[in-house]
Amino acid sequence: MGGEPKKPRAKRVRSEMKSTGYEIFIGILSILSIVNLVLVLVLREESLDTVLGAMNALFSLIFLIDFTYRIFTAPSASTYFFRHFGWADLLASLPFAQLKILRIFRLIRVWRLLREVGVKAVAHTLIKDRAGSALYMLLLMGILVLQFGSLTILYFEQNAEGANITTAGDALWYTMVTISTVGYGDQYPVTPLGRLCGTIIIVVGVGIFGTFTGYLATVFLTPKPTDAEPVADEGKPLSAESVDALRARLTEMEAKMAEIRKMLS
Repeated sequence: MGGEPKKPRAKRVRSEMKSTGYEIFIGILSILSIVNLVLVLVLREESLDTVLGAMNALFSLIFLIDFTYRIFTAPSASTYFFRHFGWADLLASLPFAQLKILRIFRLIRVWRLLREVGVKAVAHTLIKDRAGSALYMLLLMGILVLQFGSLTILYFEQNAEGANITTAGDALWYTMVTISTVGYGDQYPVTPLGRLCGTIIIVVGVGIFGTFTGYLATVFLTPKPTDAEPVADEGKPLSAESVDALRARLTEMEAKMAEIRKMLS
């Protein structure tokens, strides 16, 4: 009797929770957006405000997509909106500084879901879905490199002699075209530390797009098992029950074939 109430709760958590990698991705983005809010309020620097303002616009778009995804896939849209802080997700998705603090509700939900599932289950899911986990990790890395790479490049380059990356817009543009492996060449670092930072951005960009290409190839080219093609465990013989079931099916088919031959003759 004591274990019966846990089953509906576990089922509810599973239905409310999306993939483990996705929930961790959204949770880390929520933390980063709140940290950015604190930095903007504390540091009050024009170049920092420009970079973090651009990142906030990106976060708002991602969180708006997340809200739309959750409300359309929730077992009950009204339950998600009113009881699971969907209203906070919607308001926090809007690009207004006064509403960004509501993103903490999204972080609290992610933490609650992962805690109720359990650390072992989370680790097992991440290992099992290696392709999806790697994709979310690289997307997160790309966002981190876009923000901190822009700030780092700007710090090293803006006061250097002969520099052409002198504003926050220049730094954002250089980081975006570099991480996307396009590299127009109109902006480039001139200091040794700036070039080192640019090298790291190039390596990360190649890794992101290489992994993304491999992920798409896996999704579209890997054949899915069907009922007509059952998947057996490699290296494991069939059990006695499976052998008996196959024999019974074969005997049944032979009997039907005999009936058909008798009718034809």
